[in-house]
Parts: sequence; structure tokens; C-alpha cells
Amino acid sequence: MRFSRRSMLKGVAAAAVAPVILKAHDALASSGQVNVYAWGDYIQENMIKKFEGDTGITVNLSTYGSNDEAENKLRAAGGKGFDVIFPSITNGPNYYQYDLIAPLDESKVAMDRLIPSMVRDSINLGATYRGKRYLLPFDWGTEAITYDSEAMPMDAEAVSFGSLWAPEASGSAAFRQKSVIMGVALYLDATGEVPSNRALDIYKSEDEARRVWDACAAFIIERKDNIAAFWNNATEATAAFTDAGATIGQTWDTTGLLLNRENAKWKYRMPKEGGITWMDSMGVTAGAENIDQAYAFINAMLEPRMAGMFSKNTGYNSAVKGAADHAGTEYKQQFDEVYNEENLANLWWWQADTPYFAQLRQEYVEKITNA
Repeated sequence: MRFSRRSMLKGVAAAAVAPVILKAHDALASSGQVNVYAWGDYIQENMIKKFEGDTGITVNLSTYGSNDEAENKLRAAGGKGFDVIFPSITNGPNYYQYDLIAPLDESKVAMDRLIPSMVRDSINLGATYRGKRYLLPFDWGTEAITYDSEAMPMDAEAVSFGSLWAPEASGSAAFRQKSVIMGVALYLDATGEVPSNRALDIYKSEDEARRVWDACAAFIIERKDNIAAFWNNATEATAAFTDAGATIGQTWDTTGLLLNRENAKWKYRMPKEGGITWMDSMGVTAGAENIDQAYAFINAMLEPRMAGMFSKNTGYNSAVKGAADHAGTEYKQQFDEVYNEENLANLWWWQADTPYFAQLRQEYVEKITNA
């Protein structure tokens, strides 16, 4: 899936000249509570205060740090205990097979506030099941390279997933094991050492995944002296640089952008192989008890000012039209520094999970961790 900056942001700009018209779906509930289960940095206090003030609905927030944590907790509870959840859209199939998420009533959702291309492309990434939509695009972001430009000076065009393994990165690289094998797969494909159709062969079959990941794991383990720290959530990723001495890492965008706001020496840049790109989503759980409040919360997240507040808080990119107009000048400046038409066209999107994917990936995570 390829985007240009122009096509991706066309829908964003359109909202700047059109007022938001409140519709019936904006007033589904004006009291009660909603139980929200989200990534740890997603729903922050300023957003909760705005929502509660606007609607009179109380937010009960619980958080998680990984997709596995969210899936396992909801599965153990039989899809109950929460009303709204924010899974990565590619993990949708893991929820559908256990009936953990309910199909959405799109008549209750402000669908017109979403960037149309995000709605369209979410279908292939895992948002629908048996012809019904279960998940809505919420935000998108990248996993690329964060580095200390004083300790490791590099031109933006030279940044690569291979930079983690250069001799000058000895003892100073940080990454998440679950995704470093994809970054290495893209690097080895680009160099021609392990062809994999830009890592898409991993999704063809378990045998193909093993062929590629065997090579990736061997490559990483051979260079394990470069490793300074592993991370599994946003807090751990930041700590890898501030506490563990990492000077380069494969990180989510929020890590590099928030570090950059503190000190300009930290740079977050797209590798020449293509930034690994994800889309997170919103859905209503199968066991939701506060249905109207759940839809009210979802629609509040689709309001451009709220979506802009989210982007300003986190550095992630909203799937809502016009969100960037409310995210502040710092967000816009960082977006322009990190992304251009060329690297937006070269993004690599996580694909919908295959039946073997999660379990097999965990096998390689353990190999790398225990090496």
C-alpha cells in the first residue's frame, strides 16, 4: 500500500474549510459511564476532561502496553469488562475468531470525519470480518530510527535499519524484538542478501516466514554486542535512551519525537528501506454494557479538536480530517521534518496477522532475547 503526502493529507486539508456539523450520533448519551481500554499514552487527562465536560459521561480508563496484553486480557474475560478498545488494526483477526469485538453500527458513527483513504485501506489491513466493519481507523504512525545526532552523525538519506548494526553502534542499539526482525528483513531484502519481496513473503506461509526470520535472527544474534536495551512499550523505549545509554534505536515515532522536543540532538528519521507503518483502531467489545456511551466516546475521538489534542499529546498522526489543524505548530514542524513525499510513498505497512504469525514471531523473539 503506497501513499503520497499529497494524497494522504488531501482529506486532512479539506476539513479546514468546512465547519463540523453536529448530527444525531453526537448525542447518543449524556450521562452514565464508559469503560475504555487503550494504549498507555493514548487517552490522556486533557482528553478525559474535555469528554466528561462535553458529555457528562464518566470515563473509566484502563491501559495496556502491547497488543498481546490487550488480547489476552479481553480473551480471558470473554470480551467483557470494557466498552471501547484500541487494537492495532492488523490484530483484528485475533479478536474475531474468539468473538471479542462486536460489529459496528455505522449509522451511529461520524464516518464522514475520517480520512476516506484511511477508511478504505483499513479494510485490507483487518478492519472488516465477513463483510462487516468491526474496527475504525484511529491513528497511524511509524516505527523507524531514533538516534543521537551528536554521537552518531548521519545524513537523513543515509539512515537505514542497518545503522543499528554498524560498528559505531556497538553497545548502544535499542529495539523491540517483535519488530526488529521486520526491520532486519527489510534491510536484508534491500541489500539482496535475503530476498523477501520487502518482507511480504513472511505472510505467504510458515515455511517462508521461517526462511526469512531464521536469517534475521542469525544476523541479529551475530551482532548482539550492539544491543543496549530491549523495549516493549513507549515508556521502556524512552528509558532505553535516557537510562540505558542507547544512542540509536528502532522505535515508534512518539519516542523519537518526544525526545526531540526535549533535546534537538535526538532525531527521528525514516530509513531508506521504508518506515514500518501501523494503524491503530477503535472498536466496541462484544461484552460492552454501555453501548450508547461507547459510541459517544468513539464519536468524541473523531472530533477534529479532540483528534488534534491526541496528536499534540503523543506525536501520533490522527485518522481524522482536520486534526492537524488543532495539533499545534510543534507537531506540524516535526511532521514536515520527518516525512516528505518520497518517504511517505515508501512506507511499509504491517499486514493483517495470519494464523501462524503471532506464535511463530514469539518463537523468534525468545531466540533473540535468550541469545
